[in-house]
Amino acid sequence: MNDLTLKQADAVLQAARKKAEEMNVKMDIAIVDAGANLKAFARMDDAWLGSIDISIKKARTARFFNMNTGDIGGLSQPGGALYNIEHSNGGLITFPGGVPLKNSEGVIIGAIGVSGSTVEDDHVVAAAGAAILG
Repeated sequence: MNDLTLKQADAVLQAARKKAEEMNVKMDIAIVDAGANLKAFARMDDAWLGSIDISIKKARTARFFNMNTGDIGGLSQPGGALYNIEHSNGGLITFPGGVPLKNSEGVIIGAIGVSGSTVEDDHVVAAAGAAILG
């Protein structure tokens, strides 16, 4: 199957939440399927309201382009090959915290987006969620 199951989405969400709790950060965590549709979401207690939309957009961005959002950010700087890409697709997020999700064969089946702390922390939490499928 080349789409994220609910069971997989829940496992990714729980792994990311566990990592956020270990780091003592409050996160909004969004999981999208292969079609970039929201599959699972959690807003940890007291996580920023503004990070809800950001986490969803990070997940969608990672799935739309099949790469970490931080990598897209590097390409979207002035003079870069993807300059201004964040204005496409109804708004993208091009800083760290979005990571594609791959099945055991390495096929991208969705993505995770995390927001609520520094972009470095966001990426660590997203990567921890993604690692559960590997």
